[in-house]
Amino acid sequence: MATSLLKTSPLSVRTKLLHQTGSSLYNTSHGFYEEEVKKKLQQFPGGTVDLQKEDSGIGILTLNNPSKMNAFSGVMMLQLLEKVIELENWTEGKGLIVRGAKNNFCSGSDLNAVKALATPEDGMALCMFMQNTLTRFMRLPLISVALVQGWALGGGAEFTTACDFRLMTPESKIRFVHREMGIIPSWGGTTRLVEIIGSRQALKVLSGALKLDSKNALNIGMVEEVLQSSDEAKSLEEAQEWLRQFIQGPPEVIRALKKSVSSGRELYLEEALQNERDLLGTVWGGPANLEAIAKKGKFNK
Repeated sequence: MATSLLKTSPLSVRTKLLHQTGSSLYNTSHGFYEEEVKKKLQQFPGGTVDLQKEDSGIGILTLNNPSKMNAFSGVMMLQLLEKVIELENWTEGKGLIVRGAKNNFCSGSDLNAVKALATPEDGMALCMFMQNTLTRFMRLPLISVALVQGWALGGGAEFTTACDFRLMTPESKIRFVHREMGIIPSWGGTTRLVEIIGSRQALKVLSGALKLDSKNALNIGMVEEVLQSSDEAKSLEEAQEWLRQFIQGPPEVIRALKKSVSSGRELYLEEALQNERDLLGTVWGGPANLEAIAKKGKFNK
């Protein structure tokens, strides 16, 4: 390994944060007190966030609150953070599918919690909690895809933007309904949406002028593909097959690749190049590299 070569220049604060597993955007210096927020969210039970880790290196994260179209209760928000932490430490993982139970993706926040957390201070605290969680999710060294079946509304639509890719079933819909609720997206959805489809299209989507059925979403580049089936089980199989094309190879290589792309997205050019160099040092001369050299094959034709 090239560890002796990785001492040439100091890391910036931004780079250090990206390197640190579990680093968050907000802390007490921003007026964010995580334990206090967690205590409030514990008061709103209902539903679960389930994680299945397969031997293939694909994880399946399921939002499971079907009686409320998989809306996030307070407890589910806490469970999502727990699952993200578990995934951060899953060294054999390579890919992740996010889906909702019973053929719906997610309808955002449970209104019981929204009504109870009614002050601007509560809203900003919840905003910081979910931005922390979804930023950690976005930085996972796993290639992620949102499988949108049925409806993805509000916070559910925002969650799809934290994934690397999005797939939709033919009848599914994505709606950023925040304007109708008298607010704006607050889980990082606006920032990520602009990155995905550009500012002009984002304005159309966020204002409600452009309705994202599967056809429109595909046309503007919001999703990669519209799947053939709307059946819950069959569409999951399609999504798994679609994801496999990205995760061929050992976990350490796939994970380094995803980390490198994350740094390219979040860091300034010089910092991203230095981070790419550091990541190369974790795989150059490693088992996968040596095996490939021994086979004298640079790539598959």
